[in-house]
Amino acid sequence: MSRAPARPSERRARGLAAEARAAAWLEEQGWEILDRNHVCRRGEVDIVASKGDTLVFVEVRSRTGTGFGHPLESISFRKRRRVIAAATDWAVRANLLNQRFIRFDVITVIDRGEGEDELHWIEGAFDAEGAC
Repeated sequence: MSRAPARPSERRARGLAAEARAAAWLEEQGWEILDRNHVCRRGEVDIVASKGDTLVFVEVRSRTGTGFGHPLESISFRKRRRVIAAATDWAVRANLLNQRFIRFDVITVIDRGEGEDELHWIEGAFDAEGAC
């Protein structure tokens, strides 16, 4: 059974909680979180993380179930392009654009209720051109 759509403030709070959960999980996996919610004129990236010579830009998507589709399905080509633009902006500002291997990942968080959530990490979910 699907739930009624959340109000914008509830959606934002749920999104921030999912981003915090994803960042904590990445740290548990040995990644260093370099930045969160980097915004530029052309886009936003949720998490920037580093491990070894890899710099990863992560888009986090959350849902309270799959009644409205899997969270991964909600990332349009346009959204991927906005993540890429923000990632490029971040890497240029940090002087790391040509210094590290860059990857675009997606972490999906599905809230199963009662404090239970299901996290999926899709490494290399899309490339620098936005293709899946």
